[in-house]
Amino acid sequence: MPPWLQLMLDSLGPLLWAGLIFTIPLTLLSFAFGLAVGLGAALLRLFGPWPLAAIVRFYVWIIRGTPLLVQLFLIFYGLPSIGIVLDAFPAALIGFTLNIGAYSSEIIRAVIGSVPKGQWEAAYSIGMTWSQTMRRTILPQAGRVAVPPLSNTFISLVKDTSLAAAITLPELFQSAQRIVAVTYEPLILYVEAALIYLAMSSILSALQVRLEARLSRYGGFLEARS
Repeated sequence: MPPWLQLMLDSLGPLLWAGLIFTIPLTLLSFAFGLAVGLGAALLRLFGPWPLAAIVRFYVWIIRGTPLLVQLFLIFYGLPSIGIVLDAFPAALIGFTLNIGAYSSEIIRAVIGSVPKGQWEAAYSIGMTWSQTMRRTILPQAGRVAVPPLSNTFISLVKDTSLAAAITLPELFQSAQRIVAVTYEPLILYVEAALIYLAMSSILSALQVRLEARLSRYGGFLEARS
């Protein structure tokens, strides 16, 4: 067996373990919390009082206008200077959550705004309250439209978690760096890490295609009945 292949096989276990323990949980938690933040921010910006809407606009402006890596550094290395010390995983979780929240809020705001005004009027005409209209009519329709862009955001997040290596989180890429420091084989290890990220992204892309196809059939069914 060639030495390079033996090295890849020997390092595959540690890299996959780091992905299972850190990369995947960080991705799932960050996206779930970020989606909740994004939904709340979008609703506040669309329907909230102007002071809260202004705060949301400022938050989105800051997050979208600064690099994610800088945000992670501010949270992990900057906050200790004012007495707030976080471990690497919570710091990365907060950073990714805030980042995803800002971007997803713009997606959600756009898809809610794309729902025809007649849907609101129809819901109100049968006696629904604002919350009932939002929960039963607007969000289901907006959610179907939001799946493709939110899925792309999720896939991008899988790759962006590699930035957490910069704040010492021992995720997949950080583990590859540690093995490189011992073996002095950066090309082999970084190619292997790239292939693992590619495999995860490809699986998620395939799931996204299936989900979009199912939602498309469901949407066509509803249109046929309306």
